[in-house]
Amino acid sequence: MRLRAEEFRPRAGRYAFRVVQPRPALRHTTLVDPMRDWGYLVGDHDGLARLAGLFSFAAYSPHTVVHVPLRQSIPRDFPQGVPVDLVLVHQTLGLRPSTWPALRRGLAQGVPRTVRTDERRTARHAADWEDLWERRWDRLPRTGRVQPAVHARTLFLSGARDTFAAASVRIGGAAGSGPLAKGAVKGYDVLCASLTALLPLSRGRGTELDIGFQAYPPLAHFTPPGRSARRRRPTAASP
Repeated sequence: MRLRAEEFRPRAGRYAFRVVQPRPALRHTTLVDPMRDWGYLVGDHDGLARLAGLFSFAAYSPHTVVHVPLRQSIPRDFPQGVPVDLVLVHQTLGLRPSTWPALRRGLAQGVPRTVRTDERRTARHAADWEDLWERRWDRLPRTGRVQPAVHARTLFLSGARDTFAAASVRIGGAAGSGPLAKGAVKGYDVLCASLTALLPLSRGRGTELDIGFQAYPPLAHFTPPGRSARRRRPTAASP
């Protein structure tokens, strides 16, 4: 997959970081704060497919911060909650969420880029994580799970190669299966997948982050896969 993006080089103190944002923005994708409410990521096919690509890119870019602005997306009736942006960062980079406001202020003049992902490689490493989770789900090391944190209305997901690859495959699956769901043609949001298994375990109420599909209104543009596109009705002047 090839993704259009914009690259920035902001500084925080003595350190400079490489930050990549998708272009154009994911206008029809919304994320609700999972640390305060029930975490829900819902988007259309384009938004979820590109987000899966961004997770794949983050998996193999340990020195790059991936920033996905979502707070300014077109509002939806559901879910109700606090909208947040999304940042993907490798645990080895050591970026603290408290540093983010200073970096965000430096995202002023970016350079257009095209980033590429390898779906086969992503699927292979995602399968490695899923196999490890099946065998040791209750004893995974810290690096075997994505660590979430919220700061400055931004959800930080700190992970590693295999965890981001697993998230990419799950989001990509939602992008593919969502349009086929029964309620999708009526504009309903459809729960398709979840990232909860990738997050840390908790004795109490654990952090939940589910993934849903919803075609953006008006629905005249939306045709489920496998169904021929609707032909425009002839006007009175048409033969």
